[in-house]
Amino acid sequence: MKNYHFVFALIVFTLFLNACSTKKQVSEKNDSLTQKPESEDNNFPALADRYFGEKPPGLIPKEFAPKILSSDEWIEGITFSPDMKEFYFSRRYGKYNKKRSFFVIRFENNSWGELSETDIRWPLFSAEGDTMYVGKEYRKRTNDGWSESKPIGRFLEEQAHGLTVSANGTFYFPFFKKEDKGHGNLGYSRLINGRYENPVKLSAEINTGEYIAHPYIAPDESYLLWDVEREDGYGFADIYISFRHEDGSWSEPISMDSTINTELQESSPSVTPDGKYLFFTRGEWKTKEDGSRYFVGKKYWVDAQIIENLRPKQ
Repeated sequence: MKNYHFVFALIVFTLFLNACSTKKQVSEKNDSLTQKPESEDNNFPALADRYFGEKPPGLIPKEFAPKILSSDEWIEGITFSPDMKEFYFSRRYGKYNKKRSFFVIRFENNSWGELSETDIRWPLFSAEGDTMYVGKEYRKRTNDGWSESKPIGRFLEEQAHGLTVSANGTFYFPFFKKEDKGHGNLGYSRLINGRYENPVKLSAEINTGEYIAHPYIAPDESYLLWDVEREDGYGFADIYISFRHEDGSWSEPISMDSTINTELQESSPSVTPDGKYLFFTRGEWKTKEDGSRYFVGKKYWVDAQIIENLRPKQ
């Protein structure tokens, strides 16, 4: 009889322990659902927060219009800092979009803060985030913010619309020479022995068409994006891409397909610091009462896989 009571007590105790263990596992599972996941990419904000809660696009572009910007006006010139914790943009508004303001939103305490106006206009960052390029000047990050502006160099004297920099500090930009008759060329300047060389033109194939502007160079310089008006285009300016070969030469320019290029104008391509999405502007030219034109556009984004789909097979 004593053995019977002992066995019965042992069974009850075992069932009690199993119940506690199951309850703990369920609790841990529920906690994991309510806790915000850590970022899956270095020190970036968690993916769910990185783009202001916007549902990411697939291979079909969609308008980038996060509610946090709360504006029906033209949002242009967007830039994420390399750690994706600062978001800069400009806003066009007023009749014919003549007015423009500049803003920044910062990611602090695991959430995006309020937008505030800034004097920083269309910044470009080095890969490490320790240098900010604005126009033809640069600032270095300090403990208190940013240093005073200094000129980048004389090699940018003839620089036109757009500037982009690779991870190793090579600049790509359009520039004008008198002999170019105003159409401009894409070129680059490398840092050699502590000084930037004079601009070097890229190939004639890349520099075909009119109004060549707004280049974006991949951090590893494996591809180059830009916008241009060409005879084989879809409408106004379209976005083209060229891939760099192992010998340093560039592939024939490829028009981004009809999911990106349309009868409207597509321009200002850039890829986010995490490499996940391609951003660009899509818009149209409208006519004023006096016959002059003005541009109205929106920012779009698309999965960066669209770039890899165009990369030539080795």
